[in-house]
Amino acid sequence: MLIQCPYCGPRDLAEFAVNGEAVARPGADGGLDSAASRAAFAAAVYLRDNPAGLHREHWFHAAGCQSWLLIERDTRTHDILKVEATRAPEQAS
Repeated sequence: MLIQCPYCGPRDLAEFAVNGEAVARPGADGGLDSAASRAAFAAAVYLRDNPAGLHREHWFHAAGCQSWLLIERDTRTHDILKVEATRAPEQAS
């Protein structure tokens, strides 16, 4: 499978690492002092739905430009519908 990197062009899937679904994650800013806050945090991190269909995921171009990408793909067919850069790649010094 090829992924259209906005910086490197079409690249093989083996060059990328997926970092999971692109959804808001709760922070531990308020502390995890209560059982309810710990349970809510654990549920958000470990108990995710896995429906078939469209997903937005964070991918890292590890063997290329070292950029984070936001990829929209269909989990039923593995078709990639959209690839967006999350920010410009860091320039080597």
